[in-house]
Amino acid sequence: MKNTRLVYSTDPKDNVRCPQCKELKGECQCRPQDSMEGAQFTVVFRLEKGGRGGKTVTVMDGFPRNEDYLKTLAKELKAKCGVGGTHTLSDKSGIIEIQGDKRDQLKKILEGKKIKYKGV
Repeated sequence: MKNTRLVYSTDPKDNVRCPQCKELKGECQCRPQDSMEGAQFTVVFRLEKGGRGGKTVTVMDGFPRNEDYLKTLAKELKAKCGVGGTHTLSDKSGIIEIQGDKRDQLKKILEGKKIKYKGV
């Protein structure tokens, strides 16, 4: 952040800030979210154990960078698998992590949604 701060302004444009970096909208350097209209993507499956106390986690990488889409999809996948998980946005793509080895269940759900996948 810069060494300047907004003290007071009656102009509503000045009071609009980015939710991620807290900068004014005009000075924001955050990457915009991807549009979901006609989005073509392929999800890559992988299993991870490292740094998780020996627990297995199914990681799906390659989703579009769209917070709302990832949030609703992750919620649906967690509910259908009956486990916990999370979603994150990396620099290039969206990532959904589901606890446990749920590859078979997740592949069936993604096939029903016509989402392409590859991996383990």
